Amino acid sequence: MADSSFDVVSRIDGQELENALNQARKEIQGRFDFKNSKTTIENTDKEITIVADDELKLKNVIDIIQSRAIKRGISLKAFEYGAVEPASQNTLRQKIALKMGIPKEKSKPIFDAIKNSKLKVQAQLQGDQIRVSGKSKDDLQKAIALLKTLDYELPLQFINYR
Repeated sequence: MADSSFDVVSRIDGQELENALNQARKEIQGRFDFKNSKTTIENTDKEITIVADDELKLKNVIDIIQSRAIKRGISLKAFEYGAVEPASQNTLRQKIALKMGIPKEKSKPIFDAIKNSKLKVQAQLQGDQIRVSGKSKDDLQKAIALLKTLDYELPLQFINYR
């Protein structure tokens, strides 16, 4: 019988992130406390840049983005907040890096959890994802359940289950 497998990845759905940020922009445009402010939200594939008039507005924008992201199914673990820095025209800027992929140095807790579970599965790093394979689909499902209970610093998704 052929081995079954699944991949453990850490990704952000780009379209859902774009939708969440567009909703946040619309909410900011409509809010009274943001009237005549220089607040902007820019994003690239790797980071989100927020510019706001003061620290209170910056904090409010981050709260809005977080609530929109949660509603869209994006884990807050995927956001890495940079330092607040001064920007032009007396504004403040903060960058939020988007964590995607599982780096080799951060994959050790996943390997340890799988190894310590005594399940008959093997895990191997493939680029920025982890392939878990085994003969029994029941063992693979137990491995997925185990990894879901793991309090890991990156959001984990399980794809290509076959």
